[in-house]
Amino acid sequence: MIQILDGFDKMDFAKVTEMLATAYWSVGIGQDEIVKGASHSAIVVGAFADGEQVGYARAVSDLTRFAYIMDVYVDERFRRQGIGQRMINHMLRHEALKDVLNWVLTTTDAHGVYGKCGFVPLREPAKWMQKRKEQPN
Repeated sequence: MIQILDGFDKMDFAKVTEMLATAYWSVGIGQDEIVKGASHSAIVVGAFADGEQVGYARAVSDLTRFAYIMDVYVDERFRRQGIGQRMINHMLRHEALKDVLNWVLTTTDAHGVYGKCGFVPLREPAKWMQKRKEQPN
């Protein structure tokens, strides 16, 4: 049975680091950076199988108008069981984030997963801009 929990103190950041350090968007990330990001997030969510953390996701937000979901990861052994969707829906329904009007995320390969949670492509992508800093070596 998979349990979905939220809260900084409930996360196994050593395990989260193992997972995220292999993800295409954060190869080699260190635990210090993961903990710093989590501590500045509005919510961190984990999926647990018999006490072992097998999934992680977080969102940064002003708790009113905007939330950005990021670092969604499910251990390969537990994929295709709806765990990612459960973590996303947990955030979307969380009491602390109930007033958020605009939820966004980026994905390269999980459009189907997020579509099942109600996400659609941006209505007006031409209005969005970004400034990206190169990763230090």
